Amino acid sequence: MSASGVSVAAIAARLSAAGLPTRVEEHNRFTTVEAEVPETLSAETWREVLDVVADADRFGLMATSLNGRTLWAVVRKPVPMTGDVGGPGYQR
Repeated sequence: MSASGVSVAAIAARLSAAGLPTRVEEHNRFTTVEAEVPETLSAETWREVLDVVADADRFGLMATSLNGRTLWAVVRKPVPMTGDVGGPGYQR
């Protein structure tokens, strides 16, 4: 497993341990971890959650009156150093 994969797994596990169910989505260049945040989250748990997502490359909180609050974190995947990096037909 890559370093970014380990980081994603750790973030998801720690958020789950804090009582926030998570979902992970793989994309070409990054992976996202999302968790629904209940209205009644204690200040101590908020501190713990913020400590967890600080390990991500980016994070934020989306809050709407329709869908509640969703915490998200993005971990970038490493750029390949070998292989067809330039794409088809790329020549040096």
